[in-house]
Amino acid sequence: MTKQELFACLESVLEETHAGVLATIDLEGNPHLRWLAPALIPGRQGALFAVTSPSCHKVQELAAHPRVEWMFQNPALNAVITVRGTINILDNASIKAEVLEAVGPRLRAFWKLYQEERELLVLETILEEAVFYRPMSGRKETLRIASP
Repeated sequence: MTKQELFACLESVLEETHAGVLATIDLEGNPHLRWLAPALIPGRQGALFAVTSPSCHKVQELAAHPRVEWMFQNPALNAVITVRGTINILDNASIKAEVLEAVGPRLRAFWKLYQEERELLVLETILEEAVFYRPMSGRKETLRIASP
């Protein structure tokens, strides 16, 4: 599988599901899983983007432990993709606008929780490695995307 094929598959799964599970490490070294609505942005290949509130615990966790893993699966469960990388926390108006355009329609639960939020942060995951798994056939491919 090439990088282009991987990103095409990831984009297809994201278009179907609109969500992924982000695994982080908290300040005490414990793992945490959370659903987020990420997106790939054209022209920014090699990265995955999501938004968060500055008041979320994951902001401090990611500042201390920026290495993360994401998991995505399609509803038929015949494609599961995990990606590892490093998250950058961005507070830039231009990138916020780009990311909100990409994920805005998927943020219904976010806005329900953070109705009063005026500020957002962007979580940019620089993808380093991906594993593409087809459970029905037992096929598994690992692809190096970038060096950490």
